[in-house]
Amino acid sequence: MKSVFDPAASILSAVECFSASFTQMQATLSEPASRKVLDNAAELIYGMKGRLIVSGVGKSGHVARKLAATFSSTGTTAYFVHAAEASHGDLGMIRSDDVVMLLSWSGDTGELADIIAYAARFNVPVVAITGKANGTLARRSQYPIVLPNAKEACPHNLAPTTSTLMQMAVGDALAITLLKMRGFSEESFRNFHPGGKLGAILQPISDFMVCFENLPLLDQSAPIFEVIAEISNKGFGIVGLLNEAGKLCGVITDGDIRRYLEKNATGTMKGVMWSAFAKDIMSPAPVTLAPENLGARSLHTMQTHKISATFVVQEGAPIGLVTVIQLLQHGVA
Repeated sequence: MKSVFDPAASILSAVECFSASFTQMQATLSEPASRKVLDNAAELIYGMKGRLIVSGVGKSGHVARKLAATFSSTGTTAYFVHAAEASHGDLGMIRSDDVVMLLSWSGDTGELADIIAYAARFNVPVVAITGKANGTLARRSQYPIVLPNAKEACPHNLAPTTSTLMQMAVGDALAITLLKMRGFSEESFRNFHPGGKLGAILQPISDFMVCFENLPLLDQSAPIFEVIAEISNKGFGIVGLLNEAGKLCGVITDGDIRRYLEKNATGTMKGVMWSAFAKDIMSPAPVTLAPENLGARSLHTMQTHKISATFVVQEGAPIGLVTVIQLLQHGVA
C-alpha cells in the first residue's frame, strides 16, 4: 500500500531544520574569532565614506539584492551590483571609498572573481558572507563572516534553503546593528517609508487629525444641554472643555452623559439639562496626544486607556482630535 505523504509534517520538519541551523549559527558566531570579524565589519561599514556594494550569484544573489534594500532603508546607503554585469562595465560603480559585501555559500563562485580582483586592485575592503572558511572568497576578503555548514532543508541537501536563510539572517542582523549605531529613529524610518502599511504606521497624527472648526469644544461653564448638542453635532462621542486660558481642562464623553442622566432620572428633563454644567461632570486631566506622535503609538495609547477618541494638544491647547476609527481607516493596525 502506498504511504500517504503528510505535507504538514514535511513543513514542520523543514522548520525544525532551520531552527537547528540557527542554533549552530549562534554558536559559531559567538566564538571569539567570529565576534571580532563581526565587530570589525560593523565598524568598517559604519565609518565608510562611500556606499555598501552588495553582490552575489544565484540564490545568494537574490539574498544580496534583498540585503541591499534592507541596508538602504535603515540608514546605510547600499547598492546591489549584478556579478555578471560587473564584468561588463558595472565595476565602474565601485569607488575606492566604498565597501564591498559579497555572498557565496560555496565561497568559490567564479562570477565573483572580477569583483574580488577589482576590490584588491583599488584597495576596496571586502566583507564576505560564506559557508566555506577555506574558499576563495573567505581567503581573499578582509572580513570573512563564515557560517556553519548546516544541512539544507531539501531532502537531497541540494536546494539552497537553510544556507540562504542564514545568509539573510546575518545580513539583516548587521543592518539592524548599524541602525542602532546610527541612532536611526522612527522619524528617520518614516522618511524612507512614506508609502504602504509601514508608511501609515509611521505617519504622525498631525497629518490626518480632525482640526479647526470641526473640533468639538466648549467652555467648561457650558450647561449640559449644550454639551449634548455639541456631541451630537460633531459626532465624535466626545467634547473637550476649555478653561479661561483656552487650555484643555477636561472632556465629557457620551458615556459620561448617559451615566449623568441615569443618576438624575428622578428629575424633570429640563431640570436635568440646565441644573448642571460641564465642569461638574467632566473628566479632568484627560489622556492627550502630541501632534508629532506616530499613528501606531497613538493607537497603542488609546487601546491601553480603553478610549475611542482623544484630543491632540500643543502647549495645553487642543489643536486636533483623533479616533480609533480614523487610525484604522489609515491602515494603522
